[in-house]
Amino acid sequence: MISKRHFIQTTALGLGAGAVTGGHAQHAPRTARGPTLLTVSGLIGPGNRGALDPQLDQLMAKHQVKFSSAHAFDFAALTALPATSIEPTLEYDAKKHTLKGPLFADMMKACGVAFGPKLSFLVRALDGYAVAISGAEIAERRFILATHLDGQPMALGGIGPLWSVFEPDRFPALMREDLKQRFRLCPWGTYHVEVSQG
Repeated sequence: MISKRHFIQTTALGLGAGAVTGGHAQHAPRTARGPTLLTVSGLIGPGNRGALDPQLDQLMAKHQVKFSSAHAFDFAALTALPATSIEPTLEYDAKKHTLKGPLFADMMKACGVAFGPKLSFLVRALDGYAVAISGAEIAERRFILATHLDGQPMALGGIGPLWSVFEPDRFPALMREDLKQRFRLCPWGTYHVEVSQG
């Protein structure tokens, strides 16, 4: 019997059945060139994948995610979007690092979201942490979905492969807070976003 850890490792590396046989990864859109890293559901456009499968979408099912359709992004689809770089002082080593990825708002628009300040985005991480962020705050803080740290793709097992994050250093009020508290709206290991009315 395959262990959960082995399943996550092989899926993240693109070594699941789809990669081995040349077919498509589970529930990935036909245009996908790799495994899905991010799934967006809720108030989106038509989507590019079907309903959640409680048997095979195990992690989302455990986190009580439900949807009848969604938009799935692989790494290539995310990095094809225009990228923005930020340089926050990170809570883990108290040093500045360069994070790069598409603006969160642009990524939402790419899956048909009519992005606006009154929407709410429930951002879920692999470890189960979830936080609701308003469209207004996402626009004001200029959140990105980081794919790269200091020029390198972020690894599963670190703070990647995706991180919903902004640059607290740009906001004087936040700079008065403890370093760790500045990132409370920034789930690393982001893998799902649910869009709803705020």
